Amino acid sequence: MGKLDGRVAVVTAGTRSIGRGIAEAFLAEGAKVVVSGRSAEKGEAAVSEMGGNNVHFIAADATKQADIEALVDGTVEHFGRVDIAVFNAGGVDQTSMIADFTDEEWQYELDFNLNQCFWGTRRALKYMLPQQYGRIMLMSSMYGKIVTPGVAGYMTTKHGIIGLAKAAAHEVGTQGITVNAICPGFVETDLFYDSGPKTVEALGLGSLDDLAAIMYAPTAIKRANTVQEVGALATLLASHEGGGFTGCAYNVDGGASPY
Repeated sequence: MGKLDGRVAVVTAGTRSIGRGIAEAFLAEGAKVVVSGRSAEKGEAAVSEMGGNNVHFIAADATKQADIEALVDGTVEHFGRVDIAVFNAGGVDQTSMIADFTDEEWQYELDFNLNQCFWGTRRALKYMLPQQYGRIMLMSSMYGKIVTPGVAGYMTTKHGIIGLAKAAAHEVGTQGITVNAICPGFVETDLFYDSGPKTVEALGLGSLDDLAAIMYAPTAIKRANTVQEVGALATLLASHEGGGFTGCAYNVDGGASPY
C-alpha cells in the first residue's frame, strides 16, 4: 500500500525538473497524477516515459489564468477528483534592476510565479472544500527568504508565495486542507545542464562543476539537492500523515537559508 493510494494529484510544470521529480514520487506512492506543460509534444513524451495509466498530461501555460483553472478542472474531469495540488511552475524570467523594469516585465513575473499559485489554489479549493480534504503545495524558493540584486521580480513573487501559503492555510485549516510552500535551493536538474553553460561562459568559469561549486558553497552538505529529495518532502506533505504540517515554508536547500 502506498502513502497516496486513491489520491489524485495535479502538478504544474510536471514534465521535467523538480515538477517531474514530484510527479514520479507521487506515482510511486500510488497516486494518479496530472502533469502540465506548455508543449503537448514534450508532455506526451514525458507521460510515455513515466508510463502507466495513472499519469495524464494537460497542456497549460502557467502565465494564463484560464489555463491554470482549466488544468484543475481537467484533472477532475479525467480522474474524478483532485486531492493534491502542486503549483510548481515559475522561474527567473527577468534579471533587470528595479529601475529598469517595464510594467509588462513586472506583470509577467507576477503571473509566472505568484498569480499562477493564487489562481490554482483558488480553483483547487472549489473541489477540496466540499470534500473536506486537500493538500496544496506552492513552489517558492530559498530566494523567498533571502535577497540578492538583479532579480527583484523573482524574489518579490517568491516571498509572496510564502505569504499566500500562510494566509490560505489559516483560512482552511479546520476543513481538512493543508497549504504549504516548498523552498528549494540549488537542485541539480536537467535545466541546470541546459542553461548552465551560458552562465559558465558569462562568469568566465572553466566548467559546470565550477558553477555548481559556487552555487552549493553556502550549503551545509556541500552538494546540490536532488529532485528526489524535493519529491520526498512533497510526498510527506501530500500524505495523510502530513495533516499537521500547514502554513509553513519548508527548505530543501542543504542548509543554505538562514531560517
